[in-house]
Amino acid sequence: MFTLTILRRWSMLFGLATIAWLPISLFAQGEPAGDELLGTGKYSDFEKPEACGTCHVDIYMQWQQAMMSQAYTHPWDEIEYFKLAVPHAEKEPKVAGVKAGCNGCHAPTAFIAGDVPPPPPSANSRANESVSCDVCHTITGFKGEVPFNYNYTIKPGRVKYGNRPGLKSPHHDTKMSDFIRTTEFCGTCHNEKSPFGVWVKATQLEWKEGPYAKEGVRCQDCHMPAAPGRSAKMAEPQKDVRQHLFHGAHSPSKLRGAVELRAHPDRREAEPGEDIRITVQAFNHKAGHKIPSGSAEERQLWMTVFAYDSEGNKYHLPVDKKGFEGEEYTISSKTALAYQDIGEILGIPDFKGLERDALPYEGDRIFRLPYFDPKGRMTIAQWNTASLGVDYRIGPRETKIETYTWTLPDDLPPGKVKIVVEMWYRRLVKSVGEYLGVPEEEMKAELINRTETWFEVLD
Repeated sequence: MFTLTILRRWSMLFGLATIAWLPISLFAQGEPAGDELLGTGKYSDFEKPEACGTCHVDIYMQWQQAMMSQAYTHPWDEIEYFKLAVPHAEKEPKVAGVKAGCNGCHAPTAFIAGDVPPPPPSANSRANESVSCDVCHTITGFKGEVPFNYNYTIKPGRVKYGNRPGLKSPHHDTKMSDFIRTTEFCGTCHNEKSPFGVWVKATQLEWKEGPYAKEGVRCQDCHMPAAPGRSAKMAEPQKDVRQHLFHGAHSPSKLRGAVELRAHPDRREAEPGEDIRITVQAFNHKAGHKIPSGSAEERQLWMTVFAYDSEGNKYHLPVDKKGFEGEEYTISSKTALAYQDIGEILGIPDFKGLERDALPYEGDRIFRLPYFDPKGRMTIAQWNTASLGVDYRIGPRETKIETYTWTLPDDLPPGKVKIVVEMWYRRLVKSVGEYLGVPEEEMKAELINRTETWFEVLD
């Protein structure tokens, strides 16, 4: 069980204050939760999403476009589960639980039905419903002291739990739930510990230690914004119907502008052969958690800086090193290898690994949290994570400052030099995705933001 001592150690590890205890009303200690839920029910206990959609038309259509409806069927999730997690679970006792456990969050109805592993998405079974309407609206609380690893309690049936009292439906009973309004509701799946006891997802815990928690801004306020409308065809209009958008890393509009950028040189005039230093500020003004969050082992957020001289020639500027421990994992390399445990999982002898970063340029700053396997090698398999590296992600309302010192070429033509700074994001490391046959869309680089500054080269 997750104890106060472990919680304090986690807080100290990340330089955080001790996590405040939750009100006891959110706990459901006498009911099954987490691994105890495996095989306790059947698919037919849960309403199909299409049935919900007959009355909750807008909400159903929003859910269809969200990752909640694709948590089991999304191509990378399917490949990661069936190509890596299941084979690894079947050969390594330490991680055997992930064969069933992944589905506690990615296909809860399959997990509760004991359908392990579920049929592949191509079979079009009910596992494809992923995180369905009836899952979230029959969750009653969580068991334990901290929400993580699908430790929710759930009561499928006629009663559906929502955020508003006094509602009536011709199809089901409706009950007000305090729990569904909390961030702990989200934390039951968006916090995760590996079989080695390492936090491999801590999005809700990151929020809890950040500024938004202190202001009462919850996960739902950003990912389920309220707007006037009706929650169902026959419902009365409300001024604050929660939109079931659940938009995050797979939504270009959510990514766009998530980090603000600004840059300036240390002076406006310089001569060829001199050093000039460019300072860049990167401010996380939009996310209530660290960026990237969630499955941080596979996410890439990096910053590229270019200079363009007066004749249009382009120069790539590498970031200045700061000298902190583990910094090598935060600077892009064209030669560093990682993910060697993929070879062991797939039974490939002498597998040398894959390109760690697979980014266009060497020397770019990467804002990441490296995950390491039991042998100390960087891994893409969160369930095989035995330790973490330096956490160089951008926290909520945190500003990272990076510098780029450039020795101006002796033949640099006179005139204005334009400095362009770009922040990019990739949901999956390209070398891993290509090796495992993941669709190109999942590895596409998304431009987060861009800024410019300038200086003059004297004749």
